[in-house]
This record gives sequence, C-alpha cells and structure tokens, in this order.
Amino acid sequence: MSKTTVIIPNYNGISYLKDCLTFLNRSQKEPFETIVVDNGSDDGSLALLKTQFPKVKVIALPENYGFSRAVNEGIRAAGTPYVLLLNNDTIVEHDFVQKLEQAMDARPTYFGISAKMLSMKQPEMIDDAGDFYCALGWAYARGKGKNAASYSYFGDVFAPCAGAAIYRRDVFGKIGYFDEAHFAYLEDIDVAYRAKLHGYRNGYCPEAIVYHAGSASSGSRYNAFKVSLSSRNSVYLIGKNMPFLQIVLNLPFLVPGYLIKILFFIKKGYGWTYLAGLWKGVCLCFSRTGRKNHVPFSLRRLPRYVRIQLELWYNVLRRFLG
Repeated sequence: MSKTTVIIPNYNGISYLKDCLTFLNRSQKEPFETIVVDNGSDDGSLALLKTQFPKVKVIALPENYGFSRAVNEGIRAAGTPYVLLLNNDTIVEHDFVQKLEQAMDARPTYFGISAKMLSMKQPEMIDDAGDFYCALGWAYARGKGKNAASYSYFGDVFAPCAGAAIYRRDVFGKIGYFDEAHFAYLEDIDVAYRAKLHGYRNGYCPEAIVYHAGSASSGSRYNAFKVSLSSRNSVYLIGKNMPFLQIVLNLPFLVPGYLIKILFFIKKGYGWTYLAGLWKGVCLCFSRTGRKNHVPFSLRRLPRYVRIQLELWYNVLRRFLG
C-alpha cells in the first residue's frame, strides 16, 4: 500500500505541470498517490490533467483560494500516513518520495522534513535547504544562493519549505492545518511553529533532491502581491503564535528588523506596499479570524517557549554569520 500522497497545488501552471508530473511518475519505484488541487485555473490545466494524467486525482476549486486552502483540501482527501507537498514548478530526482519517507520513518518525533531544493537555472546552487525563522521577525531560506555541496547532511530546521516537504498527516489533526488566513507565504513557518509548540521537530533531508524554477504563480521574486501578503503575514505570524510577554521580549529585535525591511522595500519601490501590508497584519491579528486562530498560552509549554526563543535568537546569528 502507498505510504505517501503527493499533493501539488496548481494555479495556471500548465507550462510547468506536465514536466512536474512526468518526472515525478518516472523517477519513483515505490507506489504513492498523487493529488493535484487546482485553484480555479483558466489556462487549460484541467484539460491537460484529464487527457495526459488520468490516474492523478484532481480536486478542482472554483476560484483561487490560495496555497493554504489548496493544500488543506489535498491533506484532508489523503488517506496515507504521510503527505508530501510539492510545487508545480519543480522536477524531482530519482527516488525523491522514498528518500523523504525513509527520513520520516527513522524520526518519529518529526512533524515535517524538507527536501534539498536546487535552482533549476543554476543546479549547483541551493534554492532552499529548509527554512529558519529569527527574532528579527524574518523567515529565510537556509543556504539560498550557496553551493549545494555544502548542504549534504541531515539537520534540524525551524520549518520545512512547503514547496517540497513531507509531513506526518495525523499531526495536522492535533495542531491544526495550514492557516487559510495566510492565503500564501509564511504559512509553512506558521504550521511548523505550532508543531514545535506541541513538541515536534522539523528537519532537512539532503538525499531528496528537487529542482525549483521559483515564483511560478506570483510571476517574480518581488512584486506588489507578494510583498503585501508577506508583510501582512509576518505580523500575523507573530501575533498568533507568540504570547504577549514573548513579543515584548523580542521588541529590541523586531523593531530594527522591520525598519531594515522597510528601507529595503523602499529601495525596491514597494515601501508603501510593505507598510500597508504591516498594517493589514495588525488588523488581522485583532480581527475575528485572528482571535479565533490565536494559539493560546499554556504554562505546560513553558520549556518549549524557552527552546523556541533561544532558537529565534540563535537564528539571528545564523542569518548574518552563515
């Protein structure tokens, strides 16, 4: 029986989807399930799936509900112990699924494990080797733009990058699914943060290799859509997961962290977009949705809060010292 369901969210990704599914099916020896969740594409993606990949299960949503809703639909429809989220603009290497399964089998305390994502344009360079989150309020891809050979060992990360990562499906029932209020961006940091609050760990598997084109849905690395959502979600992430006293403790880091980001996006021409996104994040934290999704403080979790906080401080050093 299949141990893993591969879930591919798709929005107008017909130019990538065929290669993604072809290489996925061609390169694996062990059985697995595949679900494509389509977010209301109008580019012929559904017709492609029907004619060329009839064995792939398709969940067709009527409109673009975002990454979080799409993958949640796939996770709920899956019946396997593991779910593997995979961006449509990727090409996997041989035994990709099995190597992630083996990494999870050997580590029962892990919620998720990230693959080794390489740049499709520069395959000798890392695109993402797992994600870190730090006290500055920044999430960043580990190893991005660096030589892939330097990231050849298993290690813990703050969060798997949901563009290519395997998760233990039953844990979602304990910690909650991807927060659909995020729509897209930082939703993988958020769900990993909640997993850590419940005592789970997250890792990086260098043997599972995938090539990533990047920004297939949003169109570019920096654009108004991405900047607005990312800045909004960065505030929401803090407001929903950190107790008030932890937020106060981190203010000496958060204030300069956000000031640096503001200056950065002013130079990119997105200063007002970034600031507007921050305000939307504040509003979301205090909205009915934000209050409902807030992770309540628990004194029983105090050791976990301490461990996470130490990790947030340490990840500031990682960010600047490499």
